Amino acid sequence: MTMTLSTVNPLLPLPILFLLLASPTSSQPACKSSCGSIPIHYPFGTGPGCGSPVFHPHIACDGDQLTFTTRTGSYPIESVDYANQVLYITDPSMSTCSSTCRSDGFSLDWNAPFTFVDGDVFALLDCSTSPSSSSPLFAPNSTDGAAPLCDTTNAPICGLLYSCPAISQLNVPISTCCIYTPVTLGPAFEMDLKKLQCSSYSGIYSFNGDETSPGGWKFGVALKYRFSVDDGYPRACADCEKSNGVCGYTGQYNSFTCNCVNGMNSSTNCYFASLSWSGGGHKLDPLWMGFGLIYAWWLVVWILL
Repeated sequence: MTMTLSTVNPLLPLPILFLLLASPTSSQPACKSSCGSIPIHYPFGTGPGCGSPVFHPHIACDGDQLTFTTRTGSYPIESVDYANQVLYITDPSMSTCSSTCRSDGFSLDWNAPFTFVDGDVFALLDCSTSPSSSSPLFAPNSTDGAAPLCDTTNAPICGLLYSCPAISQLNVPISTCCIYTPVTLGPAFEMDLKKLQCSSYSGIYSFNGDETSPGGWKFGVALKYRFSVDDGYPRACADCEKSNGVCGYTGQYNSFTCNCVNGMNSSTNCYFASLSWSGGGHKLDPLWMGFGLIYAWWLVVWILL
């Protein structure tokens, strides 16, 4: 039996429909490779489904600002040292050489994969020394044998801080400054200034090469993070990032996914999306490529029949 053109014509709208559905999309990737000026790499992400699910509740991108969140608030992240796995945060309520603020304190969530860097220093300011005070800061020794909470060997730091014009406006004796010794913030992972009867604090993560010049100190908190128990960089994620993808997770079991620049996801990497039009430099959407092949097949069938 010989097929005529009219016999095949009804089939032609099908590939045309495919072409309409397969037009290149302008979808944006769900996960971004940067937040403001800070590049984003695993284990961090810019939102739900991005980076590691262990870090998502603590690190997020709010507009163009990468933030670190604990139960005491959200804090801007200044920078991330991926090589040494350290992030540097600031606290707007912290007192520095240029500003003095009242603060409730700072905390870490006990289940968060962060610890303080050894060089972190917390100086509590404007603390009560009244004999009737219940603050444990200046007690020589507590009845349970615990060590005092103030490190007197670092007292010069207090004197230097009070030489700052902003901090000197507290108008209190220098003796009410305390270099807080439990840098880990104790078993509660919290520095509660109301309980400690102090009005403010300064966090210092670097003296910037000059311990006698507080104007050049780096104020903030440095936090060390870990990927996992073995602290190994996931191989699948490294492959994903090499292909210009962004690591993420999906589904009920938080399975690994690689977010690609064309808005599609892959269980491996984004190399499949690297094909381009010859001379055009435009990326081909895999969906477009698939429907294009279907159209070509139907065209060949139409010609042959």
